[in-house]
Amino acid sequence: MQVSVIIPVYNGADHLPDLLQCLRAQTYPADQVEYIVVDNNSTDGTQHYLQRAIVDFQENGLTLQVAIESKIQSSYAARNTGIRLAKGDIVAFTDADCRPDRHWLAQLMEPFTDSTIEVVIGEVAGLPSQNWLESYAEYRQVLSQKYTLEHPFCPYGQTANLAVKRSLFSEIGLFRPYLTTGGDADFCWRALKTKVHQYQFAPQALVFHRHRSTLKELAQQWQRYGRSNRYLHDLYGVDLMEKPQKSYQIYLLTRWLVREIPSHIMASFKTKISGTVLLARLLSTPLSLYCNQNRFQGQTQAKLPALAHQIDRL
Repeated sequence: MQVSVIIPVYNGADHLPDLLQCLRAQTYPADQVEYIVVDNNSTDGTQHYLQRAIVDFQENGLTLQVAIESKIQSSYAARNTGIRLAKGDIVAFTDADCRPDRHWLAQLMEPFTDSTIEVVIGEVAGLPSQNWLESYAEYRQVLSQKYTLEHPFCPYGQTANLAVKRSLFSEIGLFRPYLTTGGDADFCWRALKTKVHQYQFAPQALVFHRHRSTLKELAQQWQRYGRSNRYLHDLYGVDLMEKPQKSYQIYLLTRWLVREIPSHIMASFKTKISGTVLLARLLSTPLSLYCNQNRFQGQTQAKLPALAHQIDRL
């Protein structure tokens, strides 16, 4: 089964060496896959690195194609550029800062042996934690696709680990090129909301991603989630997050102090865990409140771009 793997990149020179090494290590047959990296106006030497990588892939019997999306600054516009170049029957997506498991592509393709499946959603897990904030995110499994699959409006998969039959793009269109977040949900909802198109979750198809390691990065992540929710509300009418109530926050913090902290400390005596993991669990409740506050801020400040109603076509 021929597959095209599309990776958008913006100033990703630091990420590309590890990503490309993961792609070179894939167990999926080399003659059945092409990798397309689409540069979205990078200024950090990404293009120079990619040109060298083309030769390296050729020497290893692999196909790497490099494209440029210079008109629209959006990862979804970059993905659309890749889709138009793709020759595979299946189009798979991951991101420059992801690290696919060596069996990722083989496992992601396996469900397509059922001809009724048109979308396959793989799992996203965290890379080994290096500090207490990353341990918190791992403890909460914030990257897992199980949350997007449980969305009350309609399941969807993130483009960090997603595969789609190319024919589906011809039928329902490509990504909205002017969206900067939420475009993966929008595409999946256009395909899956009517239940005409079928999807399957492939938890064994693993892609790893580094968790946010600073409070600033964590805030930016959850603000982006809030912007995504606002955009999807404006497009589909999905519920917005309610404003966090101070009385409920006080209740959660009181319960945290009285019950959760002693419980975690007692559990640490029974199970050997590192100090970093213990700290992450001890601070889980206030960090979750911090994340929710930033999500609400992102939702409140966001405004759907007028051009975001546009859907690109093949």
